[in-house]
Amino acid sequence: MSRLAILLGAGNAILAILLGAFAAHAVRDSLSVKMLSVFHTAVDYHLYHALGLIIVGLLISQRPNNLLLNASVVTMLMGLVIFCGSLYALSLSGLTWIGMMTPFGGIAFMVSWILVLFAFIKR
Repeated sequence: MSRLAILLGAGNAILAILLGAFAAHAVRDSLSVKMLSVFHTAVDYHLYHALGLIIVGLLISQRPNNLLLNASVVTMLMGLVIFCGSLYALSLSGLTWIGMMTPFGGIAFMVSWILVLFAFIKR
């Protein structure tokens, strides 16, 4: 799981950078200021949690049998898809109902970091 988490983190970091460049060059003039801000929020959280996946992957290499760390990778990836994906879709489509999914991704992010916390509180 360590190698997979690091690969997923690196791949998502590349994707976040590409999407940031896309926002800066391709859609900057076609989105409203509010929707461009939403897109940038998605890029920011995408990059933070891509780095988070790499960090958790490195932690798993130190504790390979820790189920909490392994579960953290899964929930962090779910958060990336739901939180960032819904913000990307919302900003590009303008369909506001998509934003109702975003908090579930935020919860997944919080759960993933709580799992990391408990992995090191619990011995």
